[in-house]
Amino acid sequence: MFTKNRLIASLAAVFTGIALQASAQVPAGYSADYAKVIEGAKKEGKLIVYAATDSKAAEPLIKDFSALYPGVKVEYNDMNSTEIYNRFISEVAAGGTTGDVLWSSAMDLQIKLVADGYGLTYKSEEMKALPEWAIMNNSAYGTTFEPAVIVYNKRLVPAEDVPTTHADFTKLLTTKLEKYKDKITTYDIEKAGIGFMFITQDLRLHEAGFWDMARALGNAAVRVQSSTGTMLERISSGENLIGYNMLGSYALVRAKKDPNIGVQIMKDYTMVMSRVMFISKTAKNQNAAKLWLDYILSKRGQTIIANDSKLYAIRADVVGETTSADLTKQIGSGLRALPVNTSQLAYLDQTKRLAFLKQWKEAVGKK
Repeated sequence: MFTKNRLIASLAAVFTGIALQASAQVPAGYSADYAKVIEGAKKEGKLIVYAATDSKAAEPLIKDFSALYPGVKVEYNDMNSTEIYNRFISEVAAGGTTGDVLWSSAMDLQIKLVADGYGLTYKSEEMKALPEWAIMNNSAYGTTFEPAVIVYNKRLVPAEDVPTTHADFTKLLTTKLEKYKDKITTYDIEKAGIGFMFITQDLRLHEAGFWDMARALGNAAVRVQSSTGTMLERISSGENLIGYNMLGSYALVRAKKDPNIGVQIMKDYTMVMSRVMFISKTAKNQNAAKLWLDYILSKRGQTIIANDSKLYAIRADVVGETTSADLTKQIGSGLRALPVNTSQLAYLDQTKRLAFLKQWKEAVGKK
C-alpha cells in the first residue's frame, strides 16, 4: 500500500534529485544562487555575441560552452573592431536587437562604450582570478594577454636584420632602405581599431623615438592593411617582408604551420593587449551573457583559450603554450600590459584623434 509517508518520501527524493541536477551544473566555488542564472539562460535559449575574434579561434570555445549548456544556442558574429562599435551604437540608438555580449581587441573602443554607460554591471564569479588591471567598473573584463610583435618572412629576411628593439627597427629602415622600401606593412590605423590603439600606445611608451620611427616608415613607403590575415598572407608570399605591431596570437598560430613566417617579440618593451568583453545593459539574453562571460574567464575556458584558440590566457593559473605566465617568462620586465581603464581613451577625444592622425599622415606620407 502506498502510504502517506512513502508518498512524502518519494516526493522528497524527486525534489532532491532535481535540486542536485541543478546544483551539479553550478561551477565549483560559485554561489548556489548561480543556478538561477543557468535556468534563466535556458529559458532565454540564445546568446548573441559580437566579436572581433576570428570564428576559427572562437570555435573550440563555442563548442565547449555548448556542451556545458546545450540549451543555449550561440549566435556568433565575427566582425572587425570598428564595425562592432558602429553597429552596436546604431542598433542601440534604433532600439533594435543587438549583441548581448561584445568581445573585441580594440580595448579603447570597448572601454569607451562601458564608460558611456552601455555596459551591464556584473560581478563575475571569476574576477578574483584576474589581475586588477583587467577589470573596469565590474563591467569590462580583459580576457586574453596578447603581445604586439614583429612578423617577418624567414626566407627573405636574414637573421641579422630581424629587429629586437624599436630602435633596431628604425635603424633597419634607415640603413637598409633600398631593401625594405615598399616591403613593410602595418595596420591601417583609420580602419583597424587595434592598429590605432597600438600606435597611440607606442607614442606613450616610445616617446623619444616614436616620430623618428614614423618618418622611417614613411620613407620606406609602409603598406597598410585593416586585417592581420591579409598582412600574414603578404608576408608569407614575400610581397611584404616585415610586419610591425602585428597581433602576436594570430601570427604565432600561422608560424606553426607556415615555414615562411617568423615572429619576433621585442625586447625593449612589448605591448600586451587584452580582448575586452562586456555585457550590454540592454541585452535581451542577460543570463546567457553572464554564463558566457563567466565561462570565458573560468579556468576551463581559459585553458581552451591557451591551448586550442591560441589567444594567450590571462589567468596566471592556466598551463599551456600561450599563457600570460609563459609570456612573462620570455620577456619579464619588458612587458607592458595595456590596462582595462579610461587611460585608453585619451586619443578617442575627437580633437586629439584628428591632430594625431594629421601628424601621423605627415610623418608617414599618407594622404
